[in-house]
Amino acid sequence: MSEDATPNTEQLSDNWRTPIHLFSEYLKYERQYSEHTVNQYVSQLNFAALYFNKLCDDWFGVQGEHIRRYSMALRSKQLSGRTISLKLSCIRSLYKFLKAKNITQQAHYHNPAQGIKGPKFSKPLPKNLDVDQMASLLEINDDDPLAIRDKAMMELMYSSGLRISELVGTNLRDINTSSGEILVKGKGNKERLIPVGKKALSALQNWLNIRGQFAKPDETAVFLSSKKNRISVRQVRLRMQEWGIKQGISSQVHPHKLRHSFASHILESSGDLRAVQELLGHSSLSATQVYTHLDFQHLAKVYDNTHPRAKKQTD
Repeated sequence: MSEDATPNTEQLSDNWRTPIHLFSEYLKYERQYSEHTVNQYVSQLNFAALYFNKLCDDWFGVQGEHIRRYSMALRSKQLSGRTISLKLSCIRSLYKFLKAKNITQQAHYHNPAQGIKGPKFSKPLPKNLDVDQMASLLEINDDDPLAIRDKAMMELMYSSGLRISELVGTNLRDINTSSGEILVKGKGNKERLIPVGKKALSALQNWLNIRGQFAKPDETAVFLSSKKNRISVRQVRLRMQEWGIKQGISSQVHPHKLRHSFASHILESSGDLRAVQELLGHSSLSATQVYTHLDFQHLAKVYDNTHPRAKKQTD
């Protein structure tokens, strides 16, 4: 949902800013969304407000036709259907909040964004690295402290299927190296206890042995930057992308790809969709079922290569 530039909101009046602020407070404190997610909502709504500000005085003056015009303006920028749909979803969510909290001052207020959908798009299957690619990525034998840290982060993400927000949010008290477990705080502040593999524990211990070089007094974060602050989502993404290039991985490496790899590899080996759901922290099984398509692709490939009636005949 991110934009290339930060929206300049100086020209927006409080009529536009206040509803966005109230919505962000709701997302942060009631829904307990991560700071990154809240900031994304705020950014998208600010961009929309800057567009609507030219057409009406406040959020309650926005009409369905205005939102359709906004959608068309986004299309003219050659944005993907997925991106446009996400932007419109932010607007719908704001209006749902305003109505639910009676901020509209109108009992029968109609959500102008309701029913307005972005262009259709096909939902791509999550991409993952195969087992050999993961082994190559994690084959890091560098004694540089930041390399040791990065290996620990990637081993932990792949071992336990963490979201990037869960990784950067991990504190020392959340990890039990003796029992090989990590307590993860996921979406909606829901906690889950996940096992940590032997290689991840080893990499993690190597980092913890030198973490003091980067830690300020009373610092609780497990993973820290060279500036002695909790490492950021952006820094993790950049470092993993760099390691993908260094280790000769043919496709781009990013944190979510490690989570997808964890899920697909567990499912290929076990076939236990419910267990994968619990490990990933998905609230519903439908969110996990996308991995069954990945698993089917794997099985179909095995079938094509091994079944005597499936093999292509050669001259």
